[in-house]
Amino acid sequence: MRVLARVETALLNQTGYLFQWSPVCLAVGIGLYFSLRFEPGWMVYAGLVAVIAICLGLVRWLSSGWAALTTGGALIAAGFILAGGRAHTVAEPVLSWRYYGPVEGRVVAMDRSASDALRITLDRVRIGDVPGDRRPQRVRLSLHGGARSLAPGQRIMTTAHLSPPQGPVEPGGFDFRRHAWFQRLGAVGYTRVPVLIAAPPQPEGIRITAWRMAISHHVRTILPGEIGGFAAAVTTGDRSGMGQETLKSLRASNLAHLLAISGLHMGLLTGFVYLMCRLFFSTIPALALRLPVRKLAAVCAMVSATIYLLLSGGNVAPERAFVMASVMLMAILIDRRAISLRAVAVAAFIVLSLRPESLLSPGFQMSFAATTALVAVFGALRDIGPMPGPKWLKPVAGLLISSAIAGFATAPIGAAHFNTLSHYGLLANMLSVPVMGMVVVPSAVVAALLSPFGLEMVPLAVMRLGLEWILAVSQWVSGFDGAQGFVVSPPTPVLPLISLGGLWLALWQGRARRVGVAPMAVALILWGQGNRPEILVADSGGLVGVMTEQGRALSKKKGSGFVATVWLENDGDGADQLQAASRWPHDSGTIQRYDWQGKEVLHVTGKRAARGFSACNTDQIVISAVALQLSGGCEIFDPKRLLATGSLSLSGGKITTSKEVMGDRLWSPNTSGIRDTKQF
Repeated sequence: MRVLARVETALLNQTGYLFQWSPVCLAVGIGLYFSLRFEPGWMVYAGLVAVIAICLGLVRWLSSGWAALTTGGALIAAGFILAGGRAHTVAEPVLSWRYYGPVEGRVVAMDRSASDALRITLDRVRIGDVPGDRRPQRVRLSLHGGARSLAPGQRIMTTAHLSPPQGPVEPGGFDFRRHAWFQRLGAVGYTRVPVLIAAPPQPEGIRITAWRMAISHHVRTILPGEIGGFAAAVTTGDRSGMGQETLKSLRASNLAHLLAISGLHMGLLTGFVYLMCRLFFSTIPALALRLPVRKLAAVCAMVSATIYLLLSGGNVAPERAFVMASVMLMAILIDRRAISLRAVAVAAFIVLSLRPESLLSPGFQMSFAATTALVAVFGALRDIGPMPGPKWLKPVAGLLISSAIAGFATAPIGAAHFNTLSHYGLLANMLSVPVMGMVVVPSAVVAALLSPFGLEMVPLAVMRLGLEWILAVSQWVSGFDGAQGFVVSPPTPVLPLISLGGLWLALWQGRARRVGVAPMAVALILWGQGNRPEILVADSGGLVGVMTEQGRALSKKKGSGFVATVWLENDGDGADQLQAASRWPHDSGTIQRYDWQGKEVLHVTGKRAARGFSACNTDQIVISAVALQLSGGCEIFDPKRLLATGSLSLSGGKITTSKEVMGDRLWSPNTSGIRDTKQF
């Protein structure tokens, strides 16, 4: 009973601060849904509804401390239901075979692939004679055959290779198939032939997208080259004009976040508009003496944020930033503190309710980690008292402190997702973020106001200077020796433990908040002791990677380049595929061999090798990218079997498949019936 009394006392001491935990409880429920290896049936959801009813019914009978716990339980159940409901709501047909043939559809989005090819997303798709109930509603194509000038709304046709969205490149890795499911993306592929315009533009339903791309094209016409691509990305979210080399330097210098329309951009925009409007209204006595100028400025800032959201394309990151900005502006309208942990909690709750799957995205995690840390730390500093020192030094100190806090809060999340650390990122951000806030964003706002009069050239010229400075900083910093470090992927529990510890430090009140250090320390220990798989096998059978003393050795110098890159990144290895291939213990020609746990792993690398390989032994594991007919008792993983198992990892004498790790979910159903190739 003493323990229960102490728990109740601790909860009562948090009165007034427990609301901040509501999105955390919602996130726990969402995380539980995505961690399952089976798709829950209606009985599970019925049981959760009953749990919510019971918890809410108990609230009125319990003391405030225990009532908070039961409310938390109801939120966890609600998070699970929200995630499941969202997964079923976005369900669309997914291609279940590899296809080659005619593809027709309407362009609804454009960007660039990792190979720097223009990539388009199509809706209203037609694929050969595939019936409507099996036809993907959206398809994404990389254009390797030379792309003519395309615009959203145009109906195009081409001959393309399509396949289902790819599963994890290794068991437990990032599941693109799940990501594509929530994007309603039913097939991905490429074409090497020209794209033809099949019909006049059909802008119904995508007029805003067409407007965005028209603005992007206009900006890139005035500001050609990489600067124009950067300007278009900042103003409209269109990155199709950015080259891979520029993107690499921005990532290496930790400035890639300046490309995405996110909380920083939305905050800078709304802050600039709010300040300018407040100053302008204050100069008009008739307004300043009769109306609440502060609230009028907040309304203007909210309108500008709404327009910016429409310009950005309404993707997850801009939506999240818009919600956060709107919550803070609404706080001004109702005379509450605009920047507080409660406002951050409201924003997180809304985002998770609308898009539960965003919990798994690095953008959501990094955005709210940085915001929560900044609000918590600056709140603590405010309670301590004013910062000592001269006034001119305070803005510089504030920028330095905020950059350090945001970098510290987001570093483990970025390292876990992207396997890199920018060692000079703080320096790059110190030199670039003020320019973004004082030059680039204000110039963009002024250009938007002057564009109806054809006078946007001058502010865009000023914007160009700011963007040139940022790119120069990124190239300078990324050129430092050791500018970018590589980090091994952490075990699954690491990020949840770090998040739990960080949230406890930020949200819990009193000395017990120090307990949050414990799970973070455990997470770092687990991360440091994590072991990578001894052998990895691509789901196509086209590549095998074995861990050696020099790092992972790859069985091929080229081919399956995306898989090779991800494997090496997850190993925390900065080598490229050619370097990794040179590590293979011995070159066996067309059949690569490797000894593992008393067995011999053979990788058959082509049709010629397959024709000359007809028998195997029981102590062999054969991997092949082409179908095999072998005599003997060996374990065979050829394309047909790999379609059902997905990628493989071999460690400690055990073979693990992606299918085992993912389970049978909506986005990864039983694949044993998938066909190989179908042509029309």
